[in-house]
Amino acid sequence: MTLEQNVLAKNDAIARDNRAWLRKRDAVALNLMSSPGSGKTTLLERTLNALARTRPAAVIEGDQATSLDAERLRRTGAPVVQVNTGAGCHLDAALVRSALSGLDPKTGSVVFIENVGNLVCPAMFDLGEQRKVVVISVTEGTDKPLKYPYMFAAADLVVVNKLDLLPYVDFDLELCVKHARSVNPDLTLLTLSATTGEGLDTWLNWVAAQ
Repeated sequence: MTLEQNVLAKNDAIARDNRAWLRKRDAVALNLMSSPGSGKTTLLERTLNALARTRPAAVIEGDQATSLDAERLRRTGAPVVQVNTGAGCHLDAALVRSALSGLDPKTGSVVFIENVGNLVCPAMFDLGEQRKVVVISVTEGTDKPLKYPYMFAAADLVVVNKLDLLPYVDFDLELCVKHARSVNPDLTLLTLSATTGEGLDTWLNWVAAQ
């Protein structure tokens, strides 16, 4: 317990420095968390292409291995730094600090941090972000917020993705929203399909407001 507290305390101190570093550049960081396969990368592709005309954006891409997602995102023209965690199941503030130095985002940028696919560990680690975003998809269980309450309790926004598949899967959207709000009554939720673009404007407006 003492070791865990010490690790988190050190992480939180670096996270505060990250937040101050971003503030000096008038930049905002959004920490995107999800289980694997939720559609985070597809959502980021769409988002980066849309923002290219209006606001500088950059990405810190976290994966245990490979640079496949980073290569996809670089094709949008946005700067991307890959962070491979190996056996690690999440990003931490020190990894993000190093990535920010390499990324050197422009003044006024929105920095998207695509965390490692995992609905447990990332909830515990402050990275210095301004907002935490949890992405789930309708191909996952309706009870996800109840099974992973710490993640949903930490979130500022929940994005329910793959709305185009809703007619074909056993997913109760209304009940999922109810479960999420039972864990976090102040939660903001929105629904979209990163594949078809349905609901994307609502997400882009939320990003623009940050």
